[in-house]
This record gives sequence, C-alpha cells and structure tokens, in this order.
Amino acid sequence: MWGGVETQPTKLGGFMNSLIIAALCFVGYFVAYYTYGKFLSKKIFKIDEALECPSCTLQDDKDYVPTKKEVLFGHHFTSIAGLGPIVGPAIAIIWGWVPAVVWVFLGSIFMGAVHDFGALMVSLRNQGRSVGDVASSLISHRVRTLFLLIIFFELWIVIAVFALIIGILFNMYPAAVIPVWGEIPIAILLGYMIYKRGHGHTMWGVVALITMYVTVVIGAFYPLNMPSIAGLNPIVVWVLVMLVYAYIASVLPVTTLLQPRDYINGHQLLVALALLSVGAVVAAPDFVAPAINPSPEGAPPILPFLFVVIACGAISGFHSLVSSGTSAKQCESERDCQFIGYGSMLTEAGLSTLVIIAVGAGIGLGLHTADGGLLTGTEAFTTHYASWSSAAGLGAKLKAFVEGSANLMASYGIPKNISLAVMGVFLVSFAATTLDSATRIQRYVVGELAQAYKMPVLAKPHAATFIAVGTAAVLCFNGGFGIAEVKKGALALWPLFGTVNQLMAAMALLVITVYLARRKAPSIVTAIPLVFMVVMTGWAMVYNLQDFMAKDNMMLFTIGLIVLLLEIWMIVETVMVMKKVISDPQPVEDCV
Repeated sequence: MWGGVETQPTKLGGFMNSLIIAALCFVGYFVAYYTYGKFLSKKIFKIDEALECPSCTLQDDKDYVPTKKEVLFGHHFTSIAGLGPIVGPAIAIIWGWVPAVVWVFLGSIFMGAVHDFGALMVSLRNQGRSVGDVASSLISHRVRTLFLLIIFFELWIVIAVFALIIGILFNMYPAAVIPVWGEIPIAILLGYMIYKRGHGHTMWGVVALITMYVTVVIGAFYPLNMPSIAGLNPIVVWVLVMLVYAYIASVLPVTTLLQPRDYINGHQLLVALALLSVGAVVAAPDFVAPAINPSPEGAPPILPFLFVVIACGAISGFHSLVSSGTSAKQCESERDCQFIGYGSMLTEAGLSTLVIIAVGAGIGLGLHTADGGLLTGTEAFTTHYASWSSAAGLGAKLKAFVEGSANLMASYGIPKNISLAVMGVFLVSFAATTLDSATRIQRYVVGELAQAYKMPVLAKPHAATFIAVGTAAVLCFNGGFGIAEVKKGALALWPLFGTVNQLMAAMALLVITVYLARRKAPSIVTAIPLVFMVVMTGWAMVYNLQDFMAKDNMMLFTIGLIVLLLEIWMIVETVMVMKKVISDPQPVEDCV
C-alpha cells in the first residue's frame, strides 16, 4: 500500500551549497536558545534556584546524585542521541533535503526542546519521578498505569534492538572494538579521580578524551573480530555480551560508569561535530540530494511519515524518559535545566543537520560501490537512494552517513582508515549509551509499577533490572540462538517503534500541558506541539495498522491497535481532568 509512483525529484533553484544551510541553522539554534529557551525558563516554567532538587533531597549516591551541569549535559545528550539523529535523517532525506532540514530546525526549537525541557522540569518538581508516574498525580492512577505500560513496551524494544545493533556495528566496524571497550576502564578511572579523589572534571576529562582517541588510532590499525563461540554467530555472541553489560552498567552507581563515560562521549560528540563542521567549511559541497522528492519508489507518504522517521533531532518520546528518568535524579539546580533540557535538544538538532549534509551533500564527493567502483555527484545519491527498500536497512543508512562523513574529513587530510574508525567508535559509543540508559530507565519503570501495585520486592534494583534485561533477552532469543532467529526476534516489534515512540512524545506533552494548566501557566507552548504530534503519529499508526492487516501480520496489528486504543483512553481521561482544571481558578503549585 506504500508503493508510490516514482517521479522526478523537484530541484528548487538547482544545487544549494550545504555550508549556507549549516550556517543558517546553527545561527538559528543559537538565537533560539537565548530567546525562546529563556522565555520558557523564566515565563513558562519559572525556574526557581531556591528550590532544592531531588538529587539533593533524596541523595543516595547511586541514582540520586547532585551533578555539575557540564557533566550531566554529557550524560543527558549522549543518552537522548544514540543513533536516532543519524539514522532518521539518513533515511528521511529520500523525500528531499528541504523537508528534512525544515522539520529538524523548527521541530527541535518549538517541539523537541520544549518537550525535553518540560519533562525535566515536571520530574524535578515531583521527586524525580518519571512523567508516566507523575501522571497519577496530575491526571489519574489509571493513566499512570497505561503510560508506564507503553513506556515499558517501548524500552523493551529498545533494549533488545540496540543489543543487536551494537553487535552488527561491531561486526561492521571491528576497529571500534578496542576503543569502545577501552573506554570503560578509562571512564571508571575518571569517575574515581573526580568523585573519590576530588580532582577537577575539566582537566581529567581532557586526559580521558585524549586517551580514548589514542585507543581509536590503535583500533584503526588493530581491528578485532569476534570469533564464533560454541557454534554461535559472532553477532549473537555480541548480543549476549551486551545484555550482560547492560545489566551490570544499570545497577552500578551513576558516578562509577554512567556519568564519566557519558562525559567522555559528550566530548567525543563535540569532536565529531567539529570534524564534520570543518569538513563542511573546507569541502563546502553542494547538495546532490533533491530538494523535494515527494514520491520515491516504494516509500510511505511523506505526510505523516516524515515526522515519524525523523524523531531524534526533532522530537522523540524517548527523550522524556531520559529527562525524567536519569537526568532529573542528577540535576543539581533548576538553573541548569535550560542548558541540559533545551540546550541538549538543540545540540542534537545540530548533529542531525550535519548528518543531512553528510548524506545529502558529502556523499556526492564519492561513494564506493560493492564492486569497487566510485560514484560521485548526483549519481552517488540516486544510486544509494534508488528506492525506499534500497536505503531502508541499517547498513545502508549508516553507510551513507559514514561515507559522507569520511569524505568531509578527507577534504582536509584525515586518512580514510582513521576517519572510518572515528565514526565507527562514535556510532557504537552512542548506541551503547542508549542501551544501558534504556536498561536503567526500564528498571525505574518496573520499580514504579511494582510500588504502585504493592510488590516492593520487584522494585529492588537487581529484581527490576533482571526483569528489564530478561524480557529483552526473551524477545531476542524466543526463536533460538541462530543469527536469523535472533534478528527476527529482536526486530519483530521494530516496525511499531517509530509510531509508539512519537505517540509517547505526545503523551509526555499531554502530561506537561496538564501540569502547566494546573499551575495556571500558559500551556499553549506545549498544547500546540501536543495536538500536532497526536494528529501526525495517530495518522501514521492508522497507516501502519492498514499495512499490517494487508500483510496479515496479526501480531503487529493487535499490539499496534492496543497501543492506539490506550492512547485514546488516556486522551479522553485527560480531557475530563482538563475541564476541571480550567474551571478551577486557583493554581496548584505542588502536584505531589
């Protein structure tokens, strides 16, 4: 049903230089942070530095830890980013670079950053609870249960799929193995020097980053390939290793591994952004992607699927889980919230902008084909993005980004093997951050559900983590331990992820809107994005349900229908609560 009639791409005004687009976007993000971001901070959420944050009032030095904003920024950004701001734009550009850039730019400023900032603020003022759990105080206990179940479903998919993705990435980029695993002892040492020895995070952070890049160079010359073990495919072995790693990482105190590793990854991101930005300036490539291509072969309709395919980089429901899951438990002061919540989202939008340039312009500098040939210019783009199916796989998405990025870096002399190692480490590091952050957040969700239903034993860290990792393992290995079975199992529910993720963004905006309405603060800033996301993602879910029905995939159809009905139920209950809130003239300052 998604098959479209192939048309000639619409080229508005011929080729457009990517450097001009990058400059305009980055200036726009900077201006937005100091205008709209400050407006939200002062007029909407009314930041109060005198209020104590949960990291101080509930400090346990495991999950609740007061953290300097520069360190927390690294954790928050790397957790919300993952591969999302890369793979989304890398596939959505098939509809043209103009809609991709416009959605990333406007979506991040007026929707995504508002969503992330709002989720962080709501959680901070409700003891660091997740937005799903806070829904019980703001709306009803039933809505909390519905929301937490949707969150559990999304994280269940994320943990299983990202364990598989990391295995695939290690197999694709063996040069990343030494640097990624070498980063763990480096991060633990960094955490020890900062939290146990009291040294400054800036100097030791630089030392850790330099050491990490030394391992990148080593990995480039000494790539490691995982062998088959006990007859298991190397990718399957990596999946098992990553699930064990996720369990261990998620139960450790945040200061042991999570914070210092993400601090390093935050700086790694800045280095990657700098490398790509310099390449954009030096090479200044023209876009070889079409400006607008509304009906590529086999693709779903650009409306509404542009707003589902590009999630991270514009707006993503997963971000609300990070804001209210881990970041709210570490935020030291409300004065840091604009920097962490709003600023991180705009930084991610900057990364997505550079990804669009890499796949829409950088790829035109040279694309290597499977037979060893080299394509350039528009031929490189049109060959890679010949149809939806040719560009939709993980390998295809990442190849376009990595090749385009390597071309940009080659413009000022970085050797190809080094640039490939740098980008490979970048991809795996961010995927690993998403994996263990998702596992830790899933532990919180299981704990909140267990507490709500009077099962405190299941709320304990190891029990909740076992459920989080165990259910993901069941999804991966329910069909067996062969590579085909593991891929089929882990990816079985992935077609639902995009719409569920964006529907969850709408649900988070719904909770934030009710929160603002109860406080008699202007809620229009979240209500408009809420309506937009409900319409677009609900529309996309209906398309998906029709597609699942046409393909006789009753499992996906049933689960998707249940999620859609749960969303409608939540909206109905919220509308009923909102009527009461609007009719009550008195603001509610404390929702707990």
